[in-house]
Amino acid sequence: MYFLGVPFGFVMRHIYQFIQNYGLSIVLFTLLVKLLMLPLAIKQQKSSAKMAVVQPQVLEIQKKYANNQMKMNEELQALYVREGFNPMGGCLPALIQFPIIMGLYDVIYKPMTHILSMGKDVIAQATQTALSLNLIPERVYSAEPYIISAVQSNPNAFESLGPDVISQIQGLDMNFLGINLGAVPSFAFNLLILIPLASFLSSMLMTVISMRNMPNAGGTGGAGMKATMYMMPLLSGWIAFSVPAGVGMYWTISNLLSIVQVLILNKFYNPKEMAEKARIESEQRRELEREERAKAKELAKQGDAQAKAKAMNQKELNRQKLAEARRRDAEKYGEVYVEVTDKDVE
Repeated sequence: MYFLGVPFGFVMRHIYQFIQNYGLSIVLFTLLVKLLMLPLAIKQQKSSAKMAVVQPQVLEIQKKYANNQMKMNEELQALYVREGFNPMGGCLPALIQFPIIMGLYDVIYKPMTHILSMGKDVIAQATQTALSLNLIPERVYSAEPYIISAVQSNPNAFESLGPDVISQIQGLDMNFLGINLGAVPSFAFNLLILIPLASFLSSMLMTVISMRNMPNAGGTGGAGMKATMYMMPLLSGWIAFSVPAGVGMYWTISNLLSIVQVLILNKFYNPKEMAEKARIESEQRRELEREERAKAKELAKQGDAQAKAKAMNQKELNRQKLAEARRRDAEKYGEVYVEVTDKDVE
């Protein structure tokens, strides 16, 4: 993930150099990233709102053509074209956000690399020293937060790094409101436990707010989606116990900013409201179509009646002409007059 973290590390380093506080740097850094990703968030919100609009029609088509996959695909494609909806439109923002998030994690996990700009050789030497002292757990993504915490608590153990490196690490203030953001929280009752709890609660609040504006959240599909979404806060809180507190703080700040973002965007692109509006418009359109069909049927009946009347008038006219001709022939030739029948004028 290093190459993903380089551009974000550049930004984070300059923010830290300006305010000299790691916790505030994470707050400002997260805010900046959220602002940069706002266009993607708006695009994704629009896509979600549009999906809410077409979802009832999608379900109707799927039910109607359940046994004809080809016809179903044709009808769905026609629906998407008619509604101007791209079902893949919401995927691109999510795909773009993934490498951004990975880059952010790399920055937070590696403050010695991205904030202090230390070389790989120095970090490798510090890592070996920390490993020899059993100060780093097995299978960690980055040893740097543990190294920073160890150097700040026991600098003599790392004297092989040289006074300049030790001084630079000691100068990195990773405390925020009395919490060491380089330390890993545990289930012990101390300030560090606030970070996983904050991560869980902020994620849960964001989930509740998001689900509140989701249409059909009470249906069968909505129940499955709800269960999946409610698992995320639990997972977030659990993982926050196994990573440095700075990562959990980033999640918390990101969740809180996302809540504000969702509340604002829902004022303009609320999926639930748009789905309800689409439902009403669909009912009105269907009612109008029913009225037009009834009107067309009535006009067809009137047309048939007029055609029949016209045919009857023509038939009567032909009858009169034929009768008149027979009378003249009867008078002229002394023949017996024969009454005109319907068969004669067919």
